[in-house]
Amino acid sequence: MIMIHAIIHVYREKEQAFLKEVQSLIKDSRAESGNISYQLLKDTEKENVYMMVEEWKDFDAVQSHNSSKHFISFVGKSNEYLKSPLDVKVYDANLIKK
Repeated sequence: MIMIHAIIHVYREKEQAFLKEVQSLIKDSRAESGNISYQLLKDTEKENVYMMVEEWKDFDAVQSHNSSKHFISFVGKSNEYLKSPLDVKVYDANLIKK
């Protein structure tokens, strides 16, 4: 399983527009065949900071996602919302115990 954590710093004045725009990305990403989980979490200690937490079946699923129409569309619009580049970390993870 591949896990991705993307830290997102949003302009305060664009936060509501960002939250509206990201909903279709979340919905469409969750519908992808290789997706396990796709969540947007709000930082409770820092204003206007979010983390996208993604779980994918394998690296092929991540590559498919990164070339999907909805992902490319969101990335194309993201500069108007983001104060800084995304801080993305990708992990190769395996569930130890459920």
